Amino acid sequence: MKGTIERPRYTELLRQYRDQPLIKILTGVRRSGKSTLFKLFMDELREVGVGEEQIQSLNLEDVDNAALLDYRELHRYIKERLMAGKQNYVFLDEIQNVPDFQKAVRSLADKGNVDLYLTGSNSKLQSGEWATSIAGRYVEIHVLPLSFREFVSAHPTLGNRDEAYDAYTSLSSFPQVSRFPEQFQSDMAKRYLQDLYGSIVLKDIMDARNIREVARLDRLARFMSDAIGSELSVKKISDTMTSDGVKVSAPTVEAYVQAFRDSYLFYKVDRYDVKGKRLLKTLNKYYIVDPGLRKMLAGSTTRDSGHLLENVVYLELLRRGYRVSVGKVDVWTRSGGDRLTVEVDFVAERGDTTEYFQVSESILDPATRERELRPLLSIRDAKPKYLLTRDYSTAQYDGVQHINVLQWLLGET
Repeated sequence: MKGTIERPRYTELLRQYRDQPLIKILTGVRRSGKSTLFKLFMDELREVGVGEEQIQSLNLEDVDNAALLDYRELHRYIKERLMAGKQNYVFLDEIQNVPDFQKAVRSLADKGNVDLYLTGSNSKLQSGEWATSIAGRYVEIHVLPLSFREFVSAHPTLGNRDEAYDAYTSLSSFPQVSRFPEQFQSDMAKRYLQDLYGSIVLKDIMDARNIREVARLDRLARFMSDAIGSELSVKKISDTMTSDGVKVSAPTVEAYVQAFRDSYLFYKVDRYDVKGKRLLKTLNKYYIVDPGLRKMLAGSTTRDSGHLLENVVYLELLRRGYRVSVGKVDVWTRSGGDRLTVEVDFVAERGDTTEYFQVSESILDPATRERELRPLLSIRDAKPKYLLTRDYSTAQYDGVQHINVLQWLLGET
């Protein structure tokens, strides 16, 4: 079995916020590695001299801790074990399982000598009265499954970059899969993903929202998995599923899609008018949290390898701290008579910077190259523009940088 996989981006953020008067909230899909990050960070605290008695860690999905699912009991239990005159480090895993948990958390955070860390597998952790009551007093660290770079570091026996990418997209980016023995990894990954998907559907969607139509919920998940990177609306999904024999109303689709987003199974990407500098309200895109889950839910076809590559790039942009949207640009045809709308795959904003990304399997074909470059060349500002492909050739096209996407994912460019 493989050992612990290092997650340097996340551990560095935990170091950065240590002992700051902020509640640290690790969010992300179930089994993305949040609990392991806690363990790594607690080991690091011990190595720099923090005493064992100063650290408390509770998994609130563990049956042994069932009595602590009452926020009063949770607060009492932790308070009794706090060390007076010392800094205390409290780690609470899957805190959303405690009704009214915010009352216990606020009280602990106010004590002054408690550095508080939480995890949650549902975005409702940061909604409602709880989020409002601690506005400005918490920081979110969103944890995704393994990046391509982390996956490669966990698989030193893989061959070249292309072989590694094929393994990354066919197995899974969930950390546990990389720990399975290599000779059994493929079969074990399939069973693991089926179990994980069942846990997400049951614990984070059906129970949380009191949904009982599991067949329709599952059909929607499979439909959205097959349609990653395509423009979708609630009405379009409802009409398509109904015509396929699964009758489902638009309000039901909207509720189920929101449940998928709350559990971090799917991410919604808004469309952005590049010239008008405004978000558009229709025809969003959705991407799934893991390529292995997508393969399990929708099957594997070569025709959508480009959308799958888009999905991988989108998640990497999130890991790097970008706010991402899909760009819409209006251009005039060469004849000058018709206006066309073309799409920039990703408009990525971070701080005061904006960058544009177009993603394609290959642009060796001249017609494909022209099609993929056109949206980027239609943007007249001086902000960085990148065309990411699996081609191992690089070039500059009127300011557009052509980069090998696998080198980009590995941080080699």
